[in-house]
Amino acid sequence: MRDRRTSELVAVKYIERGEKIDENVQREIINHRSLKHPNIIRFKEVILTPTHLAIVMEYASGGELFERICKNVRFSEDEARYFFQQLISGVSYCHSMQVCHRDLKLENTLLDGSDAPRLKICDFGYSKSSVLHSQPKSTVGTPAYIAPEVLLKKEYDGKRILNVQYAIPDNVNISPECRHLISRIFVGDPATRITIPEIRNHSWFLKNLPADLMDDDSMSNQYEEPDQPMQTMDQIMQILTEATIPPACSRSINVLADGLDMDDDMDDLDSDSDLDVDSSGEIVYAM
Repeated sequence: MRDRRTSELVAVKYIERGEKIDENVQREIINHRSLKHPNIIRFKEVILTPTHLAIVMEYASGGELFERICKNVRFSEDEARYFFQQLISGVSYCHSMQVCHRDLKLENTLLDGSDAPRLKICDFGYSKSSVLHSQPKSTVGTPAYIAPEVLLKKEYDGKRILNVQYAIPDNVNISPECRHLISRIFVGDPATRITIPEIRNHSWFLKNLPADLMDDDSMSNQYEEPDQPMQTMDQIMQILTEATIPPACSRSINVLADGLDMDDDMDDLDSDSDLDVDSSGEIVYAM
């Protein structure tokens, strides 16, 4: 889909109007809206159609990091570090904004289309803000990526995770510094596990660190939407309130919908092309 005002390609997540528009959707939108960082997919706006709520976001043409790994089979240590540095930069910024993602995984990290791809964290469907919400207590996320202390509260047979069982194959040649960092990350006790600030000061992380990743404040300050005023929270809450009404019963309103070519794309929702499903089970239509 293309923004008529800027001709920029965007990605749109469609959620059916009615009961699916709950507090989790509201939380996702509010949390994502608060984040402005080069390593986080940019939230743009929400739009109401006669049948769906549409969340409009930045389009990452490079696809998932997961797909890149599958295609390349494996990364060199330098390439892995390059993406890890960006991931930690994005996570560190989220935490500084009091937002916990709670479902970080390869499928929720996208890449732009540049020669040296910029990693971008996406899908804040499970996120929580310590400012706006209670402290995270529920067990959410993808089992293979969940921390041991979370698994302990859930009936899930993640014995290898609980016991922090991992092995680096003998044929994989990585530096002692990398092995040391991995050993500090894969620690069962969160009280002794390495923290994000400590990771950012680790010698392996600091090697070849891009200059633009050294200062979070300057990165976020420079990352502003050009010439596009952000929707106010009042506007967003008005749209969300209207979206809770099922399509057959609701009034048809077009709040800010004139900025996107919506009609043809809504007709295509019955097809399987260009569709993805995120952690909340909703359709993401990337065009």
